[in-house]
Amino acid sequence: MAYDTRLADRIRKSLARRKGVTEKAMFGGLAFLLEGKMFVGIVKDELMVRVGPEHHEDAIAQPHARTMDFTGRPMKGYVFVAPPGFGDDRDLAAWVERGRAFVAESVLAGPPAKRRGSNPRPRRSVARAKR
Repeated sequence: MAYDTRLADRIRKSLARRKGVTEKAMFGGLAFLLEGKMFVGIVKDELMVRVGPEHHEDAIAQPHARTMDFTGRPMKGYVFVAPPGFGDDRDLAAWVERGRAFVAESVLAGPPAKRRGSNPRPRRSVARAKR
């Protein structure tokens, strides 16, 4: 899947002075990460923004924004914004900052996330299990 390279350049420009921001190919598009945590990205020609569950309703109430449904299932806390929603550089910068601020304030500042599927019990060795 290709993504809008001009949009990528516009995002880079809006993030030029931000430290800790990297890029990574993800979702068939491009993602921008803060200290390794995704906060905004591009899928085809749409903006993908991580807003967090507590800000989700406010975000989808904005013009041209909708719940992210990349996998066919709605993902609360993530939104897609159609191109008319970020046609102006100020609008784009506002969406980018919304995602960056959420990650900076909620994800990076919060307690460490638990790993899915982690089991605190020690595993038995194969040799012991066969006895």
